[in-house]
Amino acid sequence: QSDRVDIVLTNPPFGGREEDGIESNFPAHFRTRETADLFLALIIRLLKPGGRAAVVLPDGTLFGEGIKTRLKEHLMEECNLHTIVRLPNGVFNPYTGIKTNLLFFTKGAPTQHIWFYEHQLPAGVKAYNKTKPMKIEEFATETAWWGDEADGFKHRVESEQAWKVSIDDIKARNYNLDCKNPHIGELEVHDPEVLLAQYQAMQEDMASLRNQLKGIL
Repeated sequence: QSDRVDIVLTNPPFGGREEDGIESNFPAHFRTRETADLFLALIIRLLKPGGRAAVVLPDGTLFGEGIKTRLKEHLMEECNLHTIVRLPNGVFNPYTGIKTNLLFFTKGAPTQHIWFYEHQLPAGVKAYNKTKPMKIEEFATETAWWGDEADGFKHRVESEQAWKVSIDDIKARNYNLDCKNPHIGELEVHDPEVLLAQYQAMQEDMASLRNQLKGIL
C-alpha cells in the first residue's frame, strides 16, 4: 500500500506500443502493449481509496473494444468516473491530430452516471496550432459549471455543451464511452488531417486486435 497516491494528473503516451514482456507485469485479462491502456490500468491500481485522477486519453480508448472494454468496466467498478470533457480537434497539433478527452474519476465507489462536457473552440478560432495553443482561460465555462464532488455535483445542469449518461446506458453500449452530444446534429468532417488521424487511430486499434488474436492462437 505504500506506493498508493492521492492524486494522479497525467497525459500518458497514446498510440504507442510497449516492448514485449512489459504486459506480463499486469493481470492476464488486462495484458496489452498499447501504452494508454497500460497507463490506465496502472493509474487505477496506484490510487488510494478516495484518490482522484485527471487523465488525457484518446477517442480510441472511449470507443475501443476487447481489452479496452474490460479496462473501462474495471475503471467504473473501482472508481466513480464522474466527468468526461470532450476536447475539440487539434489540441495537440502539430504533434498529433488524434481527438482527445479529459477523464476525471475518484477511486472507492462505482460509477452511477457520467457527465459529458463538450469543450468548444473559442469564438473566431478555427483550429489550434503551435503558435496559437489552447489557453487555460478557455476552461472558465467548465469551472463555472463544475460544482462540488462532495454533494455529487447536484448543482450541475444540462446544456448545449453538457449532458448526463447513466451507467445502465453505458453497459447497454458495451462500455462505449464515445457518447455524442445529443443537443447538436451529427457533424460531417471533411478536414483531411482529421480524417487521416481517425484512420490512424483505427489502424492502431486493428493492430492491437491482431496482436491479441496472435496471442490467443
